[in-house]
Amino acid sequence: QVQLVESGGGSVQAGGSLRLSCAASGSISSINVMGWYRQAPGKQREWVADIIGGGRTSYVDSVKGRFTIYRDSAENTVNLQMNSLKPEDTAVYYCKASRASAYYWGQGTQVTVSS
Repeated sequence: QVQLVESGGGSVQAGGSLRLSCAASGSISSINVMGWYRQAPGKQREWVADIIGGGRTSYVDSVKGRFTIYRDSAENTVNLQMNSLKPEDTAVYYCKASRASAYYWGQGTQVTVSS
């Protein structure tokens, strides 16, 4: 089992920044992909960014150039630095850990961006 705990959400004005953190514990040695997803009210959950074992990162087009996903191996965390936030970034953000046979979700953290 893998446990994921997100933190760092909050409320900011448009143009501001937030950093989300996802702390992983448990059987993490076999995890090969860590990612962030978000779900806005009335919408489906969407993929935002992920980082694969060797450090390769990918982003949805709407956040490219504004968000950065990175890993802190010493603390078993994956962070999402979010800059130049827009009202349309408002959502609950979820961390996801994946391995060949399973995936795991965190409980989510709310991000609210006001105009």
